[in-house]
Amino acid sequence: MTDSQKSDETAVVANEEAVEATGNNGSGAPAPGENAPASEAPQADAAAPADEAAQVAGEAQVAGEAPADDAAESAQAAEEAPTAGEITEEAPTASPAAPAAPRPTPSPAPSPAAFAARPKAPAAVVPAAPAVSAASLAEAAKWGRAEGDGHVFLTLDGEEIAVGQYPGVSKDEALGYFARKFDDVIAQVVLLEHRVESKAPATDMQKTVTHLREQLAERNMVGDIRAAEARLDALSAQIVELEKSEKAAHDAVRASELAAREAIVAEAETIAGQDPAQIQWKTSSARMNELFETWKAAQKSGVRLGRSNEDALWKRFRSARTVFDRHRRAYFSQLDSNNSAAKSAKEALIAEAEALSTSTDWGFAAGEYRRLMDQWKTTPRASRKDDDALWGRFRAAQDVFFSNRQAANDQIDQEYTANLAVKEQLVAEAQALLPINDLNAAKKALQSIRDRWEDAGKVPRADMGRIEAGLRKVEDAVREAEEDKWRRSNPETKARTNSALSQLESAIAGLKDDLEKAEKAGDQRRIKAAREALEARQAWLDQIQRSASDLA
Repeated sequence: MTDSQKSDETAVVANEEAVEATGNNGSGAPAPGENAPASEAPQADAAAPADEAAQVAGEAQVAGEAPADDAAESAQAAEEAPTAGEITEEAPTASPAAPAAPRPTPSPAPSPAAFAARPKAPAAVVPAAPAVSAASLAEAAKWGRAEGDGHVFLTLDGEEIAVGQYPGVSKDEALGYFARKFDDVIAQVVLLEHRVESKAPATDMQKTVTHLREQLAERNMVGDIRAAEARLDALSAQIVELEKSEKAAHDAVRASELAAREAIVAEAETIAGQDPAQIQWKTSSARMNELFETWKAAQKSGVRLGRSNEDALWKRFRSARTVFDRHRRAYFSQLDSNNSAAKSAKEALIAEAEALSTSTDWGFAAGEYRRLMDQWKTTPRASRKDDDALWGRFRAAQDVFFSNRQAANDQIDQEYTANLAVKEQLVAEAQALLPINDLNAAKKALQSIRDRWEDAGKVPRADMGRIEAGLRKVEDAVREAEEDKWRRSNPETKARTNSALSQLESAIAGLKDDLEKAEKAGDQRRIKAAREALEARQAWLDQIQRSASDLA
């Protein structure tokens, strides 16, 4: 069964269902809208689905057809249509698969035999073949002709080609039937041109062009075949350019996406390549998670990069994340080990500090606490939480000891208050010796003050520095007086002073002789030099004479 026969059979079934839906009139007469048997229908293209009928009609109107949908015209066409056995086409092959854009299927004329076999139904059930406009007929007449018996011929390259037969109708109707088939193809060409012009996706456009070429090659229609083929050639070239443009745009997007993925992998590798001892794990872990989420989003909604690129980049990214995770686990494992060791060492220091907290040997215990503090500072830190807790315990043990020592010192200070008054009187007595005029008497008085100082006992710790500083001032003054006396009575110092005096006096006498000689000679240069040297030696002599006077 040919495609046209299948189409006609589909129409017959549809009409039968319509008649059954409206009900039998009981007369037994055939329905006026019933089609001819499928075996007698003219050869046509494959039937389009019912939901594409509106689109097909619209495409036919774009191509210049004006389908007649008036009920009266449909009824008239049904009555005037020839028998199905009288309509034939000479196309040897059926049309290929359905094109990208559907084309209208001509409605077959009902057969009188069908009218006799079925009850009558309203004439509007069977759609009439769309009418052909005068302009379309005039255009078709340029490229073909119809004979009185319904045979239609196509003129192509100066030769006539038989395209089919539609008997029992006028020449215009027979020619119009095959002209509509050409108009259907042109309508699809126009639609394809609009798609190319609007730069719609080029997917399957070349398949549509190939399908339309095959339809034109069947030579079962009338029209300007060569012009249609030329338009298809132009469309094919435009589609190639559109495909190239789409490919370039796709390649650009793909290159951008590839660069973005490369950046993700490179940053992940940089993070993984850091020194585990210096890396900021919290920040780096958060950033690695962000990179992973970015990767998943790009893989889900981004452009496909190709299996090889995807696999290679994913292997690098996965390797970087694996290395980073391994370093992180190793670092925190070592950190836990170090924290455990540090915690144990500080636990030992705390045990010693707590054992000393009740000691009353204030000096020894204070020294031990200084030693423990030095060891605490050199011990590695544990985790922040543990280290803070350990330090709290260590500090608490120290506080207990120093609180006890302070309480004991406060008690002692109360006992030493009376001693403070005695020592304050001794400091006043010692300071009355200043300045030192009689060294021997001052030394004797100071010794008496010291003896009584020792007998007075201790003073409160807060006043100890002040009291001892007052006595120390007098002691320093007596010591300086003794040293000064020694310097003046030192024989070596006297001998050096006398020798210097003798040398200066001899030098001054010589300079005076030189000055007299220069003045007699009138040599101003020598006079000036001799005077300057004499003045310098005289100044030195005066200074040494004052020192010698002090020594005496």
